[in-house]
Amino acid sequence: MADDARKTAGSKPGGKETYDDRPFHVDDLPPEVRAPLAPYAGREPEAPAWFKWAIAQEAERTFVESGGIKLEALSWGERGKRGLLLVHGNSAHADWWSFIGPYLAKDFRVTSMSLAGMGDSEWRQTYRFPDFAADAEAVARATGLYAPGKKPIYIGHSFGGGQVFFTAARYPQNMDAAILVDTGFGGPPPEVLEERRKRQELLANNPSPDRPTRIYPTMEAALARFRLMPPQPAENHYILDFIARRSLKRVPMPDGSGQGYAWKFDPNMWEKLDRSDGIMTADRGAFPDLKVPMIHLYGDKSRIIERRASGEPGFLDGNVPEIEIPDSHHHVMIDQPLALVAALRTLLANWPHGTPPD
Repeated sequence: MADDARKTAGSKPGGKETYDDRPFHVDDLPPEVRAPLAPYAGREPEAPAWFKWAIAQEAERTFVESGGIKLEALSWGERGKRGLLLVHGNSAHADWWSFIGPYLAKDFRVTSMSLAGMGDSEWRQTYRFPDFAADAEAVARATGLYAPGKKPIYIGHSFGGGQVFFTAARYPQNMDAAILVDTGFGGPPPEVLEERRKRQELLANNPSPDRPTRIYPTMEAALARFRLMPPQPAENHYILDFIARRSLKRVPMPDGSGQGYAWKFDPNMWEKLDRSDGIMTADRGAFPDLKVPMIHLYGDKSRIIERRASGEPGFLDGNVPEIEIPDSHHHVMIDQPLALVAALRTLLANWPHGTPPD
């Protein structure tokens, strides 16, 4: 996920704590984490040949209707091949997979979707997990992911992995298998808990109105505000620049002076997100009885590893097989994109109908 360092916080339904995947603000970040694209002053970083090839593979860009809104979908590969549905993380969009999808399209029909309220998909008044699941099914069917006699495999990163997990548990008939990419279900990070406490004190007697969309006068100014959430270093600035530019839309400046730039995601999504379904707020030990094969890929430097090192039990621990991606933080497709491609190719060649590699 990515954001421009805006603050959010809040409590969870029923008082149960789940992984807080919303944007949060931390003040004491080094410049390379806080504003990694600022030194480029709006210029595009140099990119390697593999990346240039991938983004040159033109996707089929379509919109699919579901639940009264239109959803953005990008597809690669031939219809009739086995289908893969790629689901992005918090505040992200379909193009986060645009440099991964083409490398999977040789053997699969691949679609990356923008979740409701993100990318070029339309917004909702309330965001619900069952609606995200229905949206994914609608996109999978409309973009040809159902090969003859075969259902698609869902692959989700971070918040998108949470949606894939929910769908696998509630609607197993929708998929053949599920792959989670660095998806956590533990309690909120310490930064989030502290930020939540401060915000609750600040707003105790002042209810929070809808957060307005922030508008930047130039592309350079907007790119300088782009950073990853949760905060982490990232060496592949050409990937950051690519996804940042596609995270922005042209909008009128508030003072009428012309056109500016704003982030595409709904800035109030996390206040409008209904987490009341039992799966995502389940107590430890209440792991659902999954009916579809599931596996988890994660970065060896991610928050998930930090939590385990501290002794915190994980929601997936012992329930889902896992594969570690070396030298990667939370955003595996940015830190180690080719390693992620290789892991997915190897996994999909032997699984789910075979045995996943150790």
